Amino acid sequence: MRIVSLVPSATELLFALGLGDEVIAVTHECDYPLEALERPRVTRDVLEPGLSARQIDAAVRERTERGEAIYALDEEHLIELEPDLIVTQAVCEVCAVAYDDVVAVANDMDEPPSVISLDPNTVGEVLGTVRTLAEATDRRAEGVALVRETGSRIDRVRLAVRSGPRPRVAALEWLDPVFVAGHWTPQLIEYAGGDDVLGFSGEHSRTAEWDEVAAAEPEVVVVMPCGYDAGRALEEAEGHRTELEALGAREVVAVDAAAYFSRPGPRLVDGLEMLAHLLHPDLVPEPATAERPLPL
Repeated sequence: MRIVSLVPSATELLFALGLGDEVIAVTHECDYPLEALERPRVTRDVLEPGLSARQIDAAVRERTERGEAIYALDEEHLIELEPDLIVTQAVCEVCAVAYDDVVAVANDMDEPPSVISLDPNTVGEVLGTVRTLAEATDRRAEGVALVRETGSRIDRVRLAVRSGPRPRVAALEWLDPVFVAGHWTPQLIEYAGGDDVLGFSGEHSRTAEWDEVAAAEPEVVVVMPCGYDAGRALEEAEGHRTELEALGAREVVAVDAAAYFSRPGPRLVDGLEMLAHLLHPDLVPEPATAERPLPL
């Protein structure tokens, strides 16, 4: 099967299912596993480089209000690749090429490929995408094994923190303006033994004011700007040190959101284990697979 992945999380999942050799092209943001960097790119970012967080937010809003994506699809290259399967998503209008554009290009091909859209909003739905993709690629056994392993790791964390206190946690997906993390992140916080004081499981991320964050009285603040690694997240946090320190939390950390939180893929469970150790270091050992959070 010739597979084109238009979502970084799908790329990670395809490799996790043992389909790396069948992935013939990916997006410009697909950087894990390292083998994905060797695949041709069929997308590019249309935003100007070097924009600040507020400028990125403004540019994204402007384009989405006009019905324009922030990623451009190399349609000619995609057609030349003659894929059998294209994997995309429609859950986030700023995270990938527009789903309708992908379908339109696929339908114009001489032999239209199948198009699968993976659109999870919760941890359970993320596991469901494993089954969906495994079924579509005849990797049922691998899919079952991956779901079982992930479920076991989740259960171990939940059992470990069951008797511990539940610190109040605020997960911030952007800082200028403030975005509260939604989708699967509030569930990860709950599973890790914390109480998300701002986000709602299965709901979209939302904007908030600093006053609202402060009023929620978080004990732990996790800075996880969408798509940023830990170093870039810490830079953003440093730029808003005054606002973050004013929250009165006992701990403020920056994490690699791109690897462990933004993408609904196999590494979400690594993010869960990282959160559980952050909130309950006496109950959960430091995970060997996840990068350590960076304190502000």
